[in-house]
Amino acid sequence: MKKLDVVIPCLNEERVLESSINTLLKFLKQNMNQYKYNITIADNGSTDSTFKIARKLSKEHLEVRVIRLTKRGRGRALKKAWKMSDADIVSYMDVDLSTELAAFPPMIDAIANKGFQIGTGTRLAKESKTKRGFKREFISRTYNLLVKLIVNTKYSDAQCGFKAIDKQTFQKLLPHLKDNEWFLDTELLTIAEKTGHKIYEIPVLWIEDPDSRVKLIDTAIKYIRDLFTIRFRLNKIKKVLKHEVK
Repeated sequence: MKKLDVVIPCLNEERVLESSINTLLKFLKQNMNQYKYNITIADNGSTDSTFKIARKLSKEHLEVRVIRLTKRGRGRALKKAWKMSDADIVSYMDVDLSTELAAFPPMIDAIANKGFQIGTGTRLAKESKTKRGFKREFISRTYNLLVKLIVNTKYSDAQCGFKAIDKQTFQKLLPHLKDNEWFLDTELLTIAEKTGHKIYEIPVLWIEDPDSRVKLIDTAIKYIRDLFTIRFRLNKIKKVLKHEVK
């Protein structure tokens, strides 16, 4: 039986953490019994009651565990949680569960049984359904267009917070993953695609969290700078990894 780890990165999420973990636990029990699974809450620098709630949940549920980082950064939290995990497949989703959980089983199945190394949700496929404001929609689509123009990628959605990866593949890519914040998603998908790994994209239903604290414009500007950086790193990365791709 394959092991599955679902990581939930958290920063000051006392408002939704407990209800989201309970919802996720119920879903996993009903739909993912073919795997031995656990949920890892990765608290990265919370100053509210997030860690206290996470500890409480870990005591109430054997499937829930907690790690705590003093430094903030979603990318940092994911890399640490995935590196520590003993699972065959590691994954993550946003704590607000903005992506409909129905997409999770087929995404994991693609990695476990169909020869893909990475699975990711896409909000930009024809079959996808999203509910978000015009500003966020415009910035997201513009950013994904820039990704294609700057690094010439085939995947459609660089930043959907809904991903999974074969642990062995993650270990190979980890030395080349430099970002510790939100750009990690783009970095991971780009390096994986450019080194010949198979990416499974699944259309999702995605509903915007009105409480999101991401500074869209500032973050997008940083992303563009990071895109040019990774473009110049790709040749070196491909040389290192070319003999390791399955």
